[in-house]
Amino acid sequence: MSQAFALIRRFAQETAGLSLDEDKRYLVEDRLAPVLRRERVATLDALAEAITREPCSDLARATAEALTINETSFFRDKAFFEGFAQSILPALLAARAERRRLRFWCAGCSSGQEPYSIAMLLDEQARRLAGWQVEILATDLSHAMIDTARRGIYSQFEVQRGVPIALLLRYFRREGDFWHIADHLRAKVTFRPQNLVTGFRDLGAFDVVFCRNVLIYFDVATKRRVLANLAGSLAADGCLALGAAESVGGLSDTLAPVPGQRFLFRKAGASATADKLAVL
Repeated sequence: MSQAFALIRRFAQETAGLSLDEDKRYLVEDRLAPVLRRERVATLDALAEAITREPCSDLARATAEALTINETSFFRDKAFFEGFAQSILPALLAARAERRRLRFWCAGCSSGQEPYSIAMLLDEQARRLAGWQVEILATDLSHAMIDTARRGIYSQFEVQRGVPIALLLRYFRREGDFWHIADHLRAKVTFRPQNLVTGFRDLGAFDVVFCRNVLIYFDVATKRRVLANLAGSLAADGCLALGAAESVGGLSDTLAPVPGQRFLFRKAGASATADKLAVL
């Protein structure tokens, strides 16, 4: 293993929780090549030395962002979103009927398809949610991805990956070769940069936290730390939604599966809303 790769590997783990094995070396070099050109850094060795010396610099941030995976799509994992619309949301509406407030957080939102998918489902319930305060927070490590998400402009290929035609016509407008999220829907989502590895105690408590297909890129120690922090961000009866290939088994004593719900986890010992989800 070259010294440059070893330094970059350590930087990626400490900064973004990314696990980069030796077989990812060529992928790392490929992803960092544009950074070298854009920032006018001569070699990978020079880059590794610079980000090690100044891990909070703009160059270090650009390096971390280049190494992250930004795979996403609208309504990814159809079964999950069907469950959200048919079980999770009705249970939340019943549990929050007096307070009439809902808070959702999409952690690791990439270019915005997941939070906009959630916003569409919530907008479909506009009559039931009349008079409610609904907040959707979406965060990502990458400032570039956050900027893309805020714009809400997607290619034909991107909208074809998951958006039903009825929702496409209702919530997007076409301009040339691109589709723009409707302004009223875009206004429902608040985007901000956030590093899951460094903690997030200032965000408050959420009814549902979506951290789907994010943990798969972390090493075990980082998964444990992030799950502990995510559990701390849940309301007492709130739920954490993970991806189809993710679980809390062996990683968290604070979270437990919601019975009958494949993708959902709750605080161990929680009841109320979390229990209702198992029977709806």
